Amino acid sequence: MHTTSRGTLSCLVFAVLVALTGEAFSSTVAVGACTNLVNFTTIQAAVNAVPAGSIIKVCPGTYPEQVVIKKKLTLQGIASASGDAAVILPPAGGLIQNTVDVDSSSPIAAQLLVQNTPGPVNISNLTVDGKGNGLTCGPDVQGILYQSASGTVNHVAVRNQVPNDIPNGCQVGESFNVQTAAGSSSTVTIENSSVHNYNKNGITGNDTGTTLTVTGNYVQGSGVVPSGGAAQNGIQLGFGAKGKISGNTVIDNIYGDPTIADSTDILLYDAAESSSIAVSSNIVGNSQIPIALYTLGDDGPNLGDGVTVTGNKIFGTSTADAIDVCTNQNTITSNTIFNSAQSGVHLDASCGTFFGGATGNNNNVTSNTMLESACAGILVDPGTTSNNTSTDTYYTVPFPVASSTALCPFVAGPMRAKAAHKFSPKK
Repeated sequence: MHTTSRGTLSCLVFAVLVALTGEAFSSTVAVGACTNLVNFTTIQAAVNAVPAGSIIKVCPGTYPEQVVIKKKLTLQGIASASGDAAVILPPAGGLIQNTVDVDSSSPIAAQLLVQNTPGPVNISNLTVDGKGNGLTCGPDVQGILYQSASGTVNHVAVRNQVPNDIPNGCQVGESFNVQTAAGSSSTVTIENSSVHNYNKNGITGNDTGTTLTVTGNYVQGSGVVPSGGAAQNGIQLGFGAKGKISGNTVIDNIYGDPTIADSTDILLYDAAESSSIAVSSNIVGNSQIPIALYTLGDDGPNLGDGVTVTGNKIFGTSTADAIDVCTNQNTITSNTIFNSAQSGVHLDASCGTFFGGATGNNNNVTSNTMLESACAGILVDPGTTSNNTSTDTYYTVPFPVASSTALCPFVAGPMRAKAAHKFSPKK
């Protein structure tokens, strides 16, 4: 005699009703056995079975699988008597490719892939852990990837997106990534989440069509990455993307050899030309360059200008400036900067050499407070023009405002050399 478990029968009945009616018999289902809802044994099985708009509640436990979502859904970890940790892990055989990069077509192995959805996919109270991924330099291991899709990620932990669990120099391994194919759009909010132990980037938003809001998160790099490792960035907005980065704590992104590459806590790299982009009220530091506004010009000569950097608390840069401004027409105001290894704010002309333009111009640097910058409060590169630096406050800073091309630390006057930064964004 054949027997069928109650859970299996419930799933079969649910699937038949959906197939017959085209509508959900119940808009809410569960994964695991901690509720009285129709339950599935894997997250992917639940995703496949439910219609768009459903809620999937994930019971505490470990789920060794890669999940692909292509419909409007809510995916929510829930608490039960047995705990409050629903953890997505790589399958026993490791991760495999399940998509390609929309820009480079290089292979990606995403643990939770949200792709081409007609409505938002909201994710909360889950852990995505990359430990045991079994990959080397490729495919690119990524924790949560939104591709031409929208939604909100809240109270999620994403960690250990490191190829084969061993940090290396391959420029892969991202905890969160949002990217958008040409002609599409993505609007994603990542909030109140924990991000750490990534090989390359913590949170990335790339491409024209991407709007990324990053707020209230804790992002921690690996500290000093030896030469030969990957240059880490905590939060990156790049290549035409726009958005807001506010209220985050981002620390410990340092590349060991700054002559090869620089790491940043917050990097805007050829971001959209938009006065609506704001970097505000973040705590950043113990890093190489806490905040960098940069353009290389390879995506056009007019990207990255018009950003507002306000109300941030910045501390402890290892080898470089606290805020490097290598674009134009930005507002840098009301930031508090402690213990910069070089300048508090650098109005940087070096980026323009890459595309025959000019950078470090027409910026308003006002009402900032700087304590203990080793070289200068504000370094204004020779040749830059129309910068306003009139209302800042300085304490124990050798030169409040300096302009030079000689060496730092200053010896006999305001002198300071600055080679072009070698940023390493995730493309």
